[in-house]
Amino acid sequence: MPSRARALRRPFLRRRADGSARPERPAPIHGTARLDRRTKDLVKRLRPGDVAVIDHADLDRVAAEDLATSGVSAVVNVAPFSTGRYPNAGPLVLARAGVRLVESPAAPLFEELEDGDTVIVEGGELRRDGTVLASGQVLDLAELDRRLREQSARIDEALEEFAENTINHVRAEGALLAGGLELPAMRTDFRDRHALIVVRGTTYRKDLRTLRAYIDDVRPILVGVDGGADAIREEGFKPDVILGDMDSASDAALRSGAELVVHAYPDGSAPGRERLVELGLEHHVVPASATSQDVAMLLAHERGARLIVSVGAHFNLIEFLDKNRAGMSSTFLTRLRVGETLVDAKGVSGLYSPGVGGRQLAMFLAVALILIVIVVAVSPGLANLVELIWLKIKVLLGIQ
Repeated sequence: MPSRARALRRPFLRRRADGSARPERPAPIHGTARLDRRTKDLVKRLRPGDVAVIDHADLDRVAAEDLATSGVSAVVNVAPFSTGRYPNAGPLVLARAGVRLVESPAAPLFEELEDGDTVIVEGGELRRDGTVLASGQVLDLAELDRRLREQSARIDEALEEFAENTINHVRAEGALLAGGLELPAMRTDFRDRHALIVVRGTTYRKDLRTLRAYIDDVRPILVGVDGGADAIREEGFKPDVILGDMDSASDAALRSGAELVVHAYPDGSAPGRERLVELGLEHHVVPASATSQDVAMLLAHERGARLIVSVGAHFNLIEFLDKNRAGMSSTFLTRLRVGETLVDAKGVSGLYSPGVGGRQLAMFLAVALILIVIVVAVSPGLANLVELIWLKIKVLLGIQ
């Protein structure tokens, strides 16, 4: 991150009358405004020092990590960073990374601000050419910690809502989870193989790196769920299947030769299909009410995968709630469907111990042979012995 951005994030202190230190008003942040109502699209365009303007209620942890990684100096949200619906640690991720958070619900920034405008964030105000376009609350670590404690005290309300959504999903989509998913005929053969399904979730980059030895040795089928396909490519691998609504995967990933499966709505409409048609890429369409990661797991399971390894998917209640979707109840039920076939990436990395592969064995033998040649070459006695042995072999084989 540029030194200028780092300098802006240092705490400013001044002395009280009694000599103790107290926080000083942070220095103004000058930067380029970048706007998008879809945070996952915005992070692709952000540069260090930018000011991100978002419309993202309950900013989830994955989006927060992507924003922090981009190196932005400030994030101005025209929606509440946390609505209080559940314990949301996403804003804390940004604050701990030194990013200034300004919460200004309903501010008309998407109407009055142009992408690329030069802006100043001073306190809770965002200005352009001296004009205040938005004024909101600066959320510091103390305030975010307080909010998180309050949200944790009301977790029972979120649990009740989640349970109700789960029951409704069972009633409406029982056939889906009982094996009623209509799957296309595919060239990718999952039968008795491992399937590694990558979703752009929490710690997906770190988990993929820890699984490198497993991927090299076992050669699982690599399934990228939307942007997960680019995560696979970033680690030097090639996805075998890309599944999703095709709004996050890059053109390069879609053109990589992977088999493409568009996740459509239950009525068959598939907005993501238009993109693939424009790119001239062959694809399949799977209508389902579940999330794309659920469909990927059900696809691998129904096609006979021996083991399904999940990277970046949601494995605990807070992660389910973090997505802020009623449909996340299907994710919970999908795990009941695939059962013991599914394991998390962390479990694999902790238990997997790679054996000696063919490449390592060949390298070992080559090094051993080189050492033997060197020892023989520098030892006249051994050289004579080797020559006698070779003459004996020639006599036995009848070689002249």
